[in-house]
Amino acid sequence: MIRNLPRAVRHDLFAVAAAALLVTTAALLGTWIEHTYGTLHVGRPPLYARWSPHLGPGTPAALAVAAAVVAYGPSLAARLSWRALLVTAWATAMAWVWSLALIDGWHRGIANRLTTKYEYLQVIDRFQDIPATLRDFTGHILLHSPDHWPPHVAGHPPAATLTFVLLDRIGLGGGAWAGAWVITAGASACVAVLITVRALAAEDLARRAAPFLVLAPAAVWMGTSADGYFTAVAAWSLAFLALAVTGRRPCLTGFASGLLFGLTLYLSYGLTLFALIAAVIVLLGTRHRLRPLPYALAGLVVVPAVFTLMGFNWWEAYRLLVERYYEGAGGIRPYGYWVWANLACTVLIVGPATVAGLRRAPGAPAGSARRLALLSAAALAALLLADLSGMSKAETERIWLPFAAWLPAACAFLPGPRAWLTAQAALALLLNHLLLTGW
Repeated sequence: MIRNLPRAVRHDLFAVAAAALLVTTAALLGTWIEHTYGTLHVGRPPLYARWSPHLGPGTPAALAVAAAVVAYGPSLAARLSWRALLVTAWATAMAWVWSLALIDGWHRGIANRLTTKYEYLQVIDRFQDIPATLRDFTGHILLHSPDHWPPHVAGHPPAATLTFVLLDRIGLGGGAWAGAWVITAGASACVAVLITVRALAAEDLARRAAPFLVLAPAAVWMGTSADGYFTAVAAWSLAFLALAVTGRRPCLTGFASGLLFGLTLYLSYGLTLFALIAAVIVLLGTRHRLRPLPYALAGLVVVPAVFTLMGFNWWEAYRLLVERYYEGAGGIRPYGYWVWANLACTVLIVGPATVAGLRRAPGAPAGSARRLALLSAAALAALLLADLSGMSKAETERIWLPFAAWLPAACAFLPGPRAWLTAQAALALLLNHLLLTGW
């Protein structure tokens, strides 16, 4: 039967089979390592999850959203006006993330996710005096320091925690509001990617990628993981940069790009790697692509300047974070396993269609398709650098969401979108119904 398929499709299936083998190997070997040595510190290798088949109130909605996108997504993406497509993509992505999160129920799936002992909402009361807390922030990073920060607070620059502090200050306190914020912001990342692909490559490629960006399996972890929020901020920084280097209000969009990239640096240390994707975007710009760079640099210094003036030292905090990382599970989890098992996690968050799309990317013809291929390659290269660093051993199904959000755009290279969309939806639904994820 496979022999009767076109050669390119056969190669797509071989790539997906290889990716499935990688995931299976990571699961089997990881389970043995964890049961034998207990060094992986995850419940269901390679994912931070535990086996828990279940249904929930989000199940019917998730099935309905998946069926609607598979049935109508490609045709709607092709014929809607551009603005209507962006609004529809954002709304549908939110529906997908909300419904998947609600499979675990309201409290377990949304309201309580950001209130656990590891999370940001545990320390809201410690930010009564924000400047004083920022000046003293590095003094609580190490495990042996007094009143050390919870893992996620210590593991990120303070803009991550301050986001939830400010939400609390304006009356949107508690886990439910925090979860709603993360979902609403995170779902907008697909819009930012669409805008970038249109600006740098072509609108038809963006339209073909749209249903895949909406229905990505990454939505399982996008719901109420703060990394979904980080994903959106980083994605919009690149979207504004793409608009700037292609001549769309370069002064304004350039400054907005720099401002958001500066915020990105103070949300997660690892997202400095987005500089690589930004550099590729500049290279793909028009002949006036250097014009917005002074404005981007001006925007870039704003957030770092504010935090520095308030007493937070980014470099010192990062140095201490590395020390704390190896004090905890990071010093126990074996690099030799996670350096390739992390890639198995990536397969699960981007899905089989993305694997096939990335396989086709190197053969993309010159022109707009080649430009999309280069953008995908830049995101993949940044992800691989994060992998080699050894600072992301496990939990990359959420940590690498900002990088993974760009990879489904490569699905624009695929024929027969409905079959591939079905595979994407099926993977997300199986993961969310069979496993109880940590986020």
